[in-house]
Amino acid sequence: MTHQTVGHAPPDEPGPLAPCPPEELVPPGPAGASCPVDVTLAVLAGRWTPLVLREFLRRGRAGYSELSAALPALSDKVLSERLAQLTGAGVLERHRTPGWPPRVGYTLTARGRALEPVVHSLWEWGSARHRDASDLPSDLSPQRPS
Repeated sequence: MTHQTVGHAPPDEPGPLAPCPPEELVPPGPAGASCPVDVTLAVLAGRWTPLVLREFLRRGRAGYSELSAALPALSDKVLSERLAQLTGAGVLERHRTPGWPPRVGYTLTARGRALEPVVHSLWEWGSARHRDASDLPSDLSPQRPS
């Protein structure tokens, strides 16, 4: 009888803990990545990207001004970059409404909706860390803005 640790894939089977060959890890980024974890991280790369995605998971669709109001600490430049990044990755669809001034809205795609468990896991992990912050060494405790 062989023994397998629960929750760990055997080395020869695909799964979240299967090794990615070194050639699949270089170069990082959406164009060159082939390791599934690296592909996901390339889509979610950049500060604020997961929070922008979270807003779409909550709403399904949103305009620029709605997102700007929901994430007031996010600069216009960074919000524009994140929307372009998520649109380029197929997570969002951009819709332009004719008229003056032209209006642009964004809708979450099926590919974007598939990221919901990832964002949920990030939320759960962060919530647990926040609850347990008193048990962490001071250099790992969440920092509060002054």
